[in-house]
Amino acid sequence: MRVSMGVAAASVLILAAGATWAQEPAPAAAPTAPVMAPVTANEWRAVPAENLLVIDTSKGRVLVELAPEVAPGHVERIRLLAGKGFFDGLLWHRVIDQFMAQTGDPLGSGEGQSFHPDLKAEFTFRRDGQTPFTPVAAPAGALLGFLHSLPVQTQPDAYMATTGDHKVHAWGLYCPGVAGMARDEAPDSANSQFFLMRQPYPSLDKRYTIWGRVISGLDVVRALKFSPNPDGIVTDPDRMTRVRVASDLPEAERPTARVLDTASPQFRALADAARQAKGADFSVCDIDLPVQVAGASPA
Repeated sequence: MRVSMGVAAASVLILAAGATWAQEPAPAAAPTAPVMAPVTANEWRAVPAENLLVIDTSKGRVLVELAPEVAPGHVERIRLLAGKGFFDGLLWHRVIDQFMAQTGDPLGSGEGQSFHPDLKAEFTFRRDGQTPFTPVAAPAGALLGFLHSLPVQTQPDAYMATTGDHKVHAWGLYCPGVAGMARDEAPDSANSQFFLMRQPYPSLDKRYTIWGRVISGLDVVRALKFSPNPDGIVTDPDRMTRVRVASDLPEAERPTARVLDTASPQFRALADAARQAKGADFSVCDIDLPVQVAGASPA
């Protein structure tokens, strides 16, 4: 039996009906947004159409930037299923306020999956000097920063000289909007169910594959109907109406997105302001990347 997301004292299982949930923590107070100077044209980074997942829902549109550098196998699966229309009409069957919204089950019960084989876990990835990573903080023995729009923790660059492949260990962080893959107890059991984070949840880090992040529409994710029950199963849930990678859409129906380039001085100023505002409580999740969306609106 496939299992859906559940939280217990010692473990988190993401695919199981009937799991017992621990009480979810209250969300941290939202940080004060720093005042930004205008962003110049060369400080925006265009999201490639093949890495822009367009999720139209009964509550509005969500745009997710895929992260093939982090989880190539899972990104390939999302592209495959979206291209076949597999996700169209599927329910947000399990939604927990202050936590996440889960979908991707053709049965709508938390026990279904696609007919494709389960995926090998991609909880972590290897980073080298060519990986587009921008650090924003350096706690002892680690770096925190961004790979495109995805918050990441990694070993310092200096460790690259000590490894056989000249790469270091890295992993995505479960900040709001991060897209993760649901699975059962076996690490290599993700298939088609996925979830989008409504709030940060660091206990999931390195335990569930991250394959992207919401860059537009986090308000839509947080507006999805959630369950008041501990199991998170929603009665009369919202649904996805159409899910496509932007490159698969006709030109007239294709949105475009530009995100503040993390290599730009403007991003550095934004990160510095967030660190100063939060002090010792700073988290990489406190940095919200500005985005510009243009093109077609949801049908």
